[in-house]
Amino acid sequence: MDRQFKIGVGVLALALGALALAQPHGKSTASDAAQSKVTARLATIDPAARSRIDYARLNARLQRMVGKPTMVGMAVGIVENGRITFLNGYGETLAGSGEKVTPETVFRWASVSKGVAATMVAKLAEEGKLSLNEPVAEAAPSLHLPGRNEFKATVGDVLSHRLGLYRNAFDNKLEEGQDVTFLRGTLATLNSICPPGSCWSYQNVAYDAASEMVSRVSGMRYQETVERDLFAPLGMTSASVTMNGLTRSKSWARPHSVGRRPLELNDDYYRVPAAGGVNSDIKDMAMWMLAQMGEMPQVLSPQLLATIHQGRVKTPGERARMRKFLERLGTAEYGYGWRSYDYAGHHIIGHRGGVNGYRSLILFDPQLKSGVVALWNSNTSQPGGLEFEVMDMLYGLDFRDWMELDKSGPRAPEADEVAERRSGSRHG
Repeated sequence: MDRQFKIGVGVLALALGALALAQPHGKSTASDAAQSKVTARLATIDPAARSRIDYARLNARLQRMVGKPTMVGMAVGIVENGRITFLNGYGETLAGSGEKVTPETVFRWASVSKGVAATMVAKLAEEGKLSLNEPVAEAAPSLHLPGRNEFKATVGDVLSHRLGLYRNAFDNKLEEGQDVTFLRGTLATLNSICPPGSCWSYQNVAYDAASEMVSRVSGMRYQETVERDLFAPLGMTSASVTMNGLTRSKSWARPHSVGRRPLELNDDYYRVPAAGGVNSDIKDMAMWMLAQMGEMPQVLSPQLLATIHQGRVKTPGERARMRKFLERLGTAEYGYGWRSYDYAGHHIIGHRGGVNGYRSLILFDPQLKSGVVALWNSNTSQPGGLEFEVMDMLYGLDFRDWMELDKSGPRAPEADEVAERRSGSRHG
């Protein structure tokens, strides 16, 4: 079986030269060289680390998944025991094109990007360049909240969606093409639903205040800082934070509707890069997960990871949204750009994402250093069950058809699929 699943090793065994670290000061150090070697080692598929997951069964189910009438293309990565053990692509980059998705095909991360922003802000805080507890008015002056609450809300409240705004405030205006800085300023005209820090309500326009924080501190554009301080040191050679970064890729997945109809790519959520701007191939998303597991402490310290992953607020609405998994899914919380769950007695961390034509997921057990990442290019949520099928294998639990591949009769569409059919859009 190991020979069968050494997928793309020739392509993915990265040379050290290709992983040369970006040096902010134009210097190379022994520490940088050591990190480059670690990155190169982690970036290769390691069949020896496989112990709990039935990869043959998983591969067969993913092949069935991509054959569904709502699917076009998909890429999946698995990390087990702190090493990449599986990377594969399924389906097409564009419906009917014949161009196959490979582990090097670039997709959009959508709201999984929020974990990147939170990590970057926390890294700057660790360096003493800002504080997670300072008023957001000082860190991101463009953000104005009802009742001058920008002087009460903290940087941490931005990263944990505790600003007292209604859900997805002004996303509709963002999608109309209105200026993001203007929108952040006019959030003050809304009514608060609660005092800052006291309730949770998901945001995109307000969350992107994180990109302003990073730019003010670094003196560089958000995407340049993230690429220099996170992507390059982690060896994420395909990762970017702009629409051009997606379309210039040698292989990139085009967006599609639930009905496999190609959609027009737009820059709506690239204009809030901290909330939904990241692109990469599946290998780099797996590398990102490894770093979040603590496998690259020279870049992301254990203290930083503990800070961003810690649950800050309970999110009972998340359990309602994921009700089909409630047999095993317990408490749901949100930290800084990351969700956390109790799943069958285990603590797991992750996030999902969706912009029009793309979906994404990341979910891992930090103790087992095992988890799954997936990217696909259509507006269906059905593959989301993959993450819990992988977790069930890791924990030795009885099989559940979470992807609903064996369900008889038509599958009931989930809330986001219904919304897409009504309006053609999806918030990041």
